[in-house]
Amino acid sequence: MIAENHTATQSLTLSRESLQAFAEGRTWQVQSLLGAHSRMVEGQPMIRFSVWAPHAKAVSVVGDFNGWQQATDPLTPIGDSGIWCAVSAAATPGQRYKFAITGADGETTLRADPCGLLFEMRPANASVISDEDRPYRWQDHDWLAQRDRIDWQRAPLAIYEVHAGSWRRHFNGHWYTYRELAYALVPYVRSLGFTHIELMPLNEYPLDESWGYQSTGYFAPTSRYGSPDDLRFLVDYCHQSGLGVILDWVPGHFPTDRHALALFDGAPLYEQGDPVHQLHPQWGTLNFDYSRPQVRDFLVSSALHWLSDFHMDGLRVDAVASMLYLDFSRGPGQWHPNREGGNENLDAIVFLRTLNEQCQRRHPGALIIAEDSTDWSGVTYPVDDGGLGFQFKWNLGWMNDTLRYLALDPVYRSFHHNLLTFGLLYAFSEHFVLPLSHDEVVHEKASLVSKMPGDTWQKLANLRLLFLFMYGYPGAKLLFMGNEFAQTAEWNALDELDWQALRHGEGQGVRNLVRDLNDLYRRSPPLWPNDRTSHSFQWLDCHDNRHSVVSFVRQDATEHLVFVLNFTPVPRQNYRISMPSMARYAECLNTDSHHYGGSNLGNPLPLTPQPVPWMGLPQSVTLTLPPLGGVVLKPLRDHHPTDADENSADHL
Repeated sequence: MIAENHTATQSLTLSRESLQAFAEGRTWQVQSLLGAHSRMVEGQPMIRFSVWAPHAKAVSVVGDFNGWQQATDPLTPIGDSGIWCAVSAAATPGQRYKFAITGADGETTLRADPCGLLFEMRPANASVISDEDRPYRWQDHDWLAQRDRIDWQRAPLAIYEVHAGSWRRHFNGHWYTYRELAYALVPYVRSLGFTHIELMPLNEYPLDESWGYQSTGYFAPTSRYGSPDDLRFLVDYCHQSGLGVILDWVPGHFPTDRHALALFDGAPLYEQGDPVHQLHPQWGTLNFDYSRPQVRDFLVSSALHWLSDFHMDGLRVDAVASMLYLDFSRGPGQWHPNREGGNENLDAIVFLRTLNEQCQRRHPGALIIAEDSTDWSGVTYPVDDGGLGFQFKWNLGWMNDTLRYLALDPVYRSFHHNLLTFGLLYAFSEHFVLPLSHDEVVHEKASLVSKMPGDTWQKLANLRLLFLFMYGYPGAKLLFMGNEFAQTAEWNALDELDWQALRHGEGQGVRNLVRDLNDLYRRSPPLWPNDRTSHSFQWLDCHDNRHSVVSFVRQDATEHLVFVLNFTPVPRQNYRISMPSMARYAECLNTDSHHYGGSNLGNPLPLTPQPVPWMGLPQSVTLTLPPLGGVVLKPLRDHHPTDADENSADHL
């Protein structure tokens, strides 16, 4: 039990009930209990400072309001809660502060507030008292009401992934602000037909090169691009424009910077106490200790904070595999088994299930997406059914197999045909997102188009074929910025995208294709309502490795689309495929259209199946397949003489 509060001031600022909830890990709003907050105490405006430091010998707050003198504003421990608290009449919003913590080791260090809502611009790292008396006036009520009624697992979901600091920059190299991004980024993404923007981590972080994945501020947007209200404006603007916003969020590990969470009170607190599991061997960061209720509460509160205070429409949870497995990136003898003798992190499982339960309970329309590279079963199954409770999981198996296949010279692809087909064995086991993310275009991996074999024409044709395969394949879609116009240079987070590529026809053609694929995707129910069920997908021919051609149907109860993809630079004339019906078909998309930079080979006239049995179906058709190209065929309901012209490859 938590001991009673000892002073009148403390009883006014921290309730016994909230302290008890924190001890049990169930406040779900740690940032309101801890941190720096405006309060009226005995009729006088004050700032309440509170911090969790159970191992500390002494704590004080230092800042602009007391000349950064450690003896001026000491904090008092609140019973046995591990929380220290004080109020200050001198402190005001906008002033900088830190906690001076004398740890269990006797050393005093200055620490940024783990629950700070605002931070200085890096490389400075003090927390800043937020002005909470001027709440942002949101204008997205209609969006939120509509969003909460949508089942996103049965709706089109096409995500444009963005790094805020390198999408565009000013001529002098300065970043776009959140508000400038609103006016430039939002209309651009809307024009391409995406449903959501995914922002790489915007929580405060010290090192630009970490891209935000090594966070020191779990409740504060980075000040690089403006104020918290500026970020709210960006999200609000997205919503008013019909775009959702997903935020990358990193609850798996944190950096060793001594101004932040590492050994916060002189002993392991946020990080694991077991030295074997404390340091992440792959990234040199510290792993969170999910066995502590207060740490779980801190992280769940952070997630809910982004969803509630910033109206984010979802979170993409980074590096889930590193949380789930005790032996992640570790060899024999470098990890300890759990209490049941296995390699699962049982405490992390509790945390992830709690995270998803609380997010769904409070924000039913929000998406919580797992970046998981493993075959862990039930990642997107409900917690009540034994799952982890995520709405979606990244399909990294599909991504790796597909990119490996397309990197092959076409002459060798026939020997690796299974890389295209194997993923369908598990494609319906989870709710998947198909990611072509930033991870695939950095660290000397080359840009997507540069991964492709052949000359420039063939590289671009391969890229267009990749995008068609992704949009036809079961799963939501994610594309990293720059890929949509075939940027040739590898992504550089310290510079803007190579927008000069759009001055060339090739980049513009690829972007036209992405736009049309998004349009086809959003208006074609066969591609999304039943994406999780195998009934929505049927191979027409997955065995033609000799020609490196695949064909399949995407369907629902009333409609269907036929996809045929040729992964060689050889045109295929009179190529026969089975068809799901005797209806006449017309091309509704051809990646070889001149509009996309292709050679314009295709099927300009409607195709009429013949009663020739093929591949197990009673009817089939012959068609022309463009080199390194794919076509999408749609049944014609009412055919008019002009249909042939309207559906010609020349008109796409």
